[in-house]
Amino acid sequence: MSKGREAAGGGGAAAVLLRYLREQNRPYSAQDAFGNLQREHGLGKAAVVKALEQLAQQGSVREKVYGKQKIYFAAQEQLPVASDAELRGLDGEIAARSGQLQALQQSCRHMEAELKDLNSSMTTPEIAREIEALRKDCASYTEKLERIKSATNHVTPEEKEKVCREQQLYRREWRRRKRMATELLDAILEGYPKSKKQFFEEVGIETDEDHGVVLPATT
Repeated sequence: MSKGREAAGGGGAAAVLLRYLREQNRPYSAQDAFGNLQREHGLGKAAVVKALEQLAQQGSVREKVYGKQKIYFAAQEQLPVASDAELRGLDGEIAARSGQLQALQQSCRHMEAELKDLNSSMTTPEIAREIEALRKDCASYTEKLERIKSATNHVTPEEKEKVCREQQLYRREWRRRKRMATELLDAILEGYPKSKKQFFEEVGIETDEDHGVVLPATT
């Protein structure tokens, strides 16, 4: 039998548990204490339960009941009292660790945001395909531009100006003639016994609207 298992026998289990609870200084159930110490000390579940109850009766540990479960922790009055200097040192260590924790949390948030951006970005193969597609588009546009530059049938500014003037002239004439026709038709319809639609059908008049024609806007 190993020395650890020998120490766990008899009153050794209580000693192991008491030392463990004082070192950790936090509450444990019998199951937790058994799981934490069984491998190293070879304690059985029944021995752990018995030792904890014994320590509770002796006052070395405190026992609290929560529903159907009991927890055990070292009696605080039996633990060494820290000096003011030790308490100040612990406060300083807590403050330092808190600062480190905040820095790590901030770094973690930055990394999470960076990871989110990376996950939403294109992968290297996708970027390569996009670049290739853009190069093909660029080559196509370059070729088209060269054809335009090399063409001999360019419209001169004078020719463009002439076309614009003619377009304005024809537009004004279109509007003038349409207004004249409308006024004439309205005068006829004043004495016509039927509707405007029937008159147009009888005479055979077709309007711009019938063919979806719209007067061009002013340029």
